[in-house]
Amino acid sequence: MAPDVTAATAAAPATAANPGRFLRWDVLVGLLLVVVFIGGAVGSPEFATVDNLSFALGDLGEIAMIALAMTLLVVAAEVDLSVASVLGLSSALVGAMWDGGWAIETIIPLVVVIGAACGLVNGLLVTRLGLPSLAVTIGTLALYRGLAYVVLGDRAVAEFPPGYTSLAVGDVPGTPIPYPVMLFALLAAVTGVALHATGFGRSLFAIGAQVEAAHFAGIRVKRIKLILFVVSGTVAAFAGVVYTLRYGSARADNGTGLELAVIAAVLLGGVDFGGGKGTLGGVIAGVLLIGLLRNLLMLNDVSTEIQSIVTGLLLVISVITPRLVAAARRRRRPSLSPAPPPPNS
Repeated sequence: MAPDVTAATAAAPATAANPGRFLRWDVLVGLLLVVVFIGGAVGSPEFATVDNLSFALGDLGEIAMIALAMTLLVVAAEVDLSVASVLGLSSALVGAMWDGGWAIETIIPLVVVIGAACGLVNGLLVTRLGLPSLAVTIGTLALYRGLAYVVLGDRAVAEFPPGYTSLAVGDVPGTPIPYPVMLFALLAAVTGVALHATGFGRSLFAIGAQVEAAHFAGIRVKRIKLILFVVSGTVAAFAGVVYTLRYGSARADNGTGLELAVIAAVLLGGVDFGGGKGTLGGVIAGVLLIGLLRNLLMLNDVSTEIQSIVTGLLLVISVITPRLVAAARRRRRPSLSPAPPPPNS
């Protein structure tokens, strides 16, 4: 019997059923993106050049790919903070195996499978033991990063095959679009259709809105969440391969802190951390906004510490603002409760 997704979503206003509120947030993020672009073009003559924009897009490729999988998880009211550590473990494995004489064609699929296994561990701890994903993935964040250092130590491995590194840093012929951005566009199209135009996507909104109602409607909540964590680990591992080839260096500390930018992009794009609400279009706008801000700060020789502060502020603002707006609306909303009956005379 197919799950009754409609019954599960009827009790809470998911984005698929009530897009107006989050469309306004998407528009706000899009307008802010335009403002940042115009401000950057006016403030720095190098910002709006084709070469710089191509570099900026390529520089956020890994963040953008991981943000797609993170969007699905957060919509379902879960989170994976171990993604950057999986990326680092993936990079360390690529370096160790390449240094050991393995063929790159063997290394890449094997590393992706190991990333999927990391996601499977996260998913099993959350779905089978009932542990909160925030606590689980904080723990595996440290675990997987530690494994990366066990695999490669403090070494850096370089000199990967030029054919693969050129794919990671090169542009699609005849365009200024980097190959990783084209890959992200394809993944975004698939993710957008899955999230907003299929029963699977509606199940995610239902789970995030009211998990018990989704369960009683026949949705396989645990199975779906397990799949989402496996997808998250798989995408993070593949992003680690791209990251390694793009920089031409495999290190255990690659991608450290990347999860902050991913979470910031997802929440800034309007996905509610409590689950059940959000759009992929908003997330893409959030990714672009963070990427352009980082690029603009780099062009103005702003330190990485200040860039981290800006990303953190965006994360805080993206969490607080929707709740302040919702609270203000509740205060303005007239009470619909019936008037009390007159006292007996």
